[in-house]
Amino acid sequence: MKKVVVASRNPVKLAATEVAFRTVFPGQNFEFISEEVLSGVADQPMSDEETQQGVWNRAQNAQKRFPDAEYWVGLEGGVDAKDNQLEAFAWMEVTSKDGLQGSARTASFVLPPKIAELIKGGMELGTADDIVFSKTNSKQQNGAVGILTDNAVTRKTYYEHALVLALIPHKNPDLYI
Repeated sequence: MKKVVVASRNPVKLAATEVAFRTVFPGQNFEFISEEVLSGVADQPMSDEETQQGVWNRAQNAQKRFPDAEYWVGLEGGVDAKDNQLEAFAWMEVTSKDGLQGSARTASFVLPPKIAELIKGGMELGTADDIVFSKTNSKQQNGAVGILTDNAVTRKTYYEHALVLALIPHKNPDLYI
């Protein structure tokens, strides 16, 4: 059984990681460990670069804490200013025991102005969502993408596709070594 450490205790991130690994590696057995790991960046990354740094830090810090695992997975949501609007997205990083790294970014979407204002004022996206939409702990449920699409795209499925893409080097290691 291969051990996969997910650098988050968020149940949505864990569930998305489980689906991605089982999709990419059917028939293989995995043990998933969900553990909070520091990103080394702001709680709400405000640029593509900061978000990438945070996801890489999470995967590396998970590897340091759990060196006996086979894979370490970081997921980091961020926002970036584009044309006076804020776009939301997330980066995924999967590092393996054999030294391979795979990363991928989700699609992005423009946040409503009221949420963008709250984020620009120093609030995290999940907290801003909770205030604007009268929710509680939405970031551990359907998140902004689920709320705004009426769950046509859930936070879990939003992450799953990017995680599958981040697993490409691990599925095809001969092409990446």
